[in-house]
Amino acid sequence: MSTLNIGILTSGGDTPGINAAIRGIGKTALSFPGVQLIGFKDGFRGIMENRTVEFDNKMLSGILTLGGTILGTSREKPYKMIVAGHERDMTDVIVENYHRNHLDVLVCIGGNGTQKNAFHLAKAGLNIITLPKTIDNDIVHTDTTFGFDTALGIATEAIDRLHSTASSHHRIILVEIMGHKAGWLALGAGIAGGADVILIPEIPYSIKTIAESILERKKQGKSFSIIAVAEGAMSKEFARVYNQLSEKIEKEEDKDKKSRLKAERKDMEKIHATNTIRLANQLQEHTGIDTRVTILGHLQRGGTPSAYDRLLATKLGTACFDFIQKKEFGKMVAVQNNDIVAIPLEKVVKKIKNVPLDHPWIKSARSVGTCLGD
Repeated sequence: MSTLNIGILTSGGDTPGINAAIRGIGKTALSFPGVQLIGFKDGFRGIMENRTVEFDNKMLSGILTLGGTILGTSREKPYKMIVAGHERDMTDVIVENYHRNHLDVLVCIGGNGTQKNAFHLAKAGLNIITLPKTIDNDIVHTDTTFGFDTALGIATEAIDRLHSTASSHHRIILVEIMGHKAGWLALGAGIAGGADVILIPEIPYSIKTIAESILERKKQGKSFSIIAVAEGAMSKEFARVYNQLSEKIEKEEDKDKKSRLKAERKDMEKIHATNTIRLANQLQEHTGIDTRVTILGHLQRGGTPSAYDRLLATKLGTACFDFIQKKEFGKMVAVQNNDIVAIPLEKVVKKIKNVPLDHPWIKSARSVGTCLGD
């Protein structure tokens, strides 16, 4: 009897629904004779160090509702790992361990970084299939990613709870919401939570516009304001300089100059990391209203996955095994219009799914009088 050896790893930030996806792949695969499922601990570092665990049905039992990942995770890159204090390309070692475990395919569950790393291994000759997970919902060619719905619910509940404090103390409260360079989470939670101002990376904001909106609310007898701020939201001034720098980086052909420009951009991003606090201070100065900040941070990524994320992760996980049987390698399992499809990784990597400016959510936010800062 021929065997089918499937490797699986989870990489990047922990996300609700990962364990549901592992379970979906595993329970489907192990229902067939001759299938072996090997997990690698802590992402790409785990396969580099050949730290494995063999899955059976007992190990897959009871993990559907668990947050995080039972395999552990890391943000290590196959081509840029710290080994003995030095940065090294460990691609060859990973390829060697892939073959040492007699793998027929390696399933990589992760966000944009994982898709890029998985594509790197596919180009190195490995059979790769990926699943899209991230609370940011910013992976292209899939309608949604598992983890997003859970984080959306958590962020919405946080805004709900902050309404009472903002109202009682007549304050402005800024809620910083994750999302990296895409505004899906802040926009969705802001609308669902009834935020008065929503700031997202796709729409650079003006301090003056936000302050005028808040003061207009005060004139109307509304004594508080809730502002949902995506961590990547930028002022118009900052966005102009940042985007000009990014354009220079794209056009620059000299390797050393390009590297210096990238370092300059990285410094800008470090400065921007505390932007929400600066924004709060600026708004208090402009409006004279007591202002506070709540940064949700990793709280958004933790805990039990929502029913929707369990369904989505299970659906993608079970479909993953179908694509393995069809030998649809070098692809990401995605959902498009409720259909499960396999998207070539070269179409996924180095791209971000931003919120379109004509998206229905943006139109709805404007229609109910939400200020978007522009």
